[in-house]
Parts: sequence; structure tokens; C-alpha cells
Amino acid sequence: MVTRKDLIDKYLEFFKSKGHKVIPSASLIPSNDPTVLFTTAGMHPLVPYLLGQKHPLGKRLVNVQKCIRTTDIDEVGDETHHTFFEMLGNWSLGDYWKEDAIKYSYEFLTKTLQILPGKISVTCFKGDKNAQQDTESEKVWKLLKIKNIKFLGKEDNWWGPAGETGPCGPDTEMFVNGLEIWNDVFMQYNKTAEGKFIPLQQKNVDTGMGVERTLAILNNLDDNYLTDAWKPIINEIEEISGEKYKDNKKIMRIIADHLKASVFIIGDGVLPSNTGQGYVLRKLIRRAIYYGKEI
Repeated sequence: MVTRKDLIDKYLEFFKSKGHKVIPSASLIPSNDPTVLFTTAGMHPLVPYLLGQKHPLGKRLVNVQKCIRTTDIDEVGDETHHTFFEMLGNWSLGDYWKEDAIKYSYEFLTKTLQILPGKISVTCFKGDKNAQQDTESEKVWKLLKIKNIKFLGKEDNWWGPAGETGPCGPDTEMFVNGLEIWNDVFMQYNKTAEGKFIPLQQKNVDTGMGVERTLAILNNLDDNYLTDAWKPIINEIEEISGEKYKDNKKIMRIIADHLKASVFIIGDGVLPSNTGQGYVLRKLIRRAIYYGKEI
């Protein structure tokens, strides 16, 4: 089985070999964006550098970032949704662009992770009134002999901004046997408070690969909660609940997710309250207790 540590180590080492510097995971509490409660993606803590500020470690960065997203909280309980997850990411701050980013992704998937090229399909941005069709990415994928390429709209192939304003742009997504595994975002625009998309002077690459989802794909599992990122917590809950409730997978997943999210939020200094991050934390704990009582 490919473990969480295996995947993270391989990812960081691969991009270190491509001249990237490893940066630590930032806090779940954003320090530079008052429009959101939590860090929702790896790029979130890097917004100042994506907008042109110089990063002390240079123009090529890589890390694994802890994230919280509650937009799909009602979906938690199935095999793939989480409020807490980890995101692998590599960034180019005005350095390499689409061709190198896509080639790095392809090399990591096919050489390091040994995924057969024939299992890979991709999507690209089809364009709209604010941005043109991403034929640049299409050309690179064709150069790499990827045949299954689709163009989709903004709802599928556009990322950002993380808050209401900030860096954003078209993306190209990679799938293995139809399951999304990686997303390369090409930050070409800055969305203003007025809803305008202004071309950035510094073009950036921001990528995202979910640790839990990727582990499930690499281990041929149809349930993220069966990976070693979640299984120890699930096992503990099953042991406490007893044999009678072992088959109630949905409740087990909800409790595991909410407990893990709560622990990491508390670890970053938040306490339960009736406002902001504290309110979200309180809601997560209450939901975990509610479903705990169900079993």
C-alpha cells in the first residue's frame, strides 16, 4: 500500500529535484485574507507572493498544506468528501509557465508514481468573455501524446480567487481512469472587488493534488477513508461503537472527519464560540456528538 508518508515524500523530493524549495504548512487561520475563515488551498497563504511580493526562498516552492473547506459539509459521509484535507502543491512565482508545469505533472504521474499514460485524461478551459480558450495547455498535452482532452467552462476549469478577490485563472485538470487527481492552475488574472479580471504582470503556476484522493486512486480504493490518512481514526471509532454499528459507514466517516477537523482547528489556536472560526468549530463538534449519539 502507498502510504501518506510515501506520497508526500515522493512529491517533495521530485520537486526539490526541479529546483523547488520546501515551505512549511501555514496555519488554518488565514493571515492575509479577511474574506474567508479558513485556509482553503495551498495557494491561500501565498497570495502576497502571487501578486508580486518576493518570497524569501525564491520563485519555485513546494509543500503540503492543511486545509479546511465547509462548503460541502452536507456531502461529508460519502467516500470522497472532507472538511479537513491536505493539499500537495508546487508553485512558480513568475518563473516557469504552462509547458514546464504540465511536463512536471506528467513526469511525476508517469515516472514517479508509475501511472500508465493510457489511463490519463485531461480537461482545459474553453474560454469565455473574460478569458480566452486555453489552447496553450492543449498543445503541451498533445506533445505528450495525451489523446483524451476536453474543453470545459469556468465551473470546471477555472480556479480562484480563494476569497472574493485576488489571483485566479484557467486550469488544466488531470484524471486517472476518470477520477480527478491533479489540477494545474495558471494564474493570469487578478479579480477586483468590482468583478473585473485584470491581467497579472507576474504570471504564476499554482497546482493542487489532494493527498487523500490521490492515495485512494494509487491504492485502487473507492473510499478515501480506507487509506492510512483516515483508517486509524475509523478503526478507533469502530472499536468504541462496537460490532453492532460497524457497517454504518456514513456515520463513521462523518465523526472521523469532524473530529480530525476540530483537532487541527484547535491546534491552530481556535476555541469554540458563537462567531467566526469558533462557530464553525462548535458546529463540527456538535455534529460529531450528534452522530455519535446515533450509534
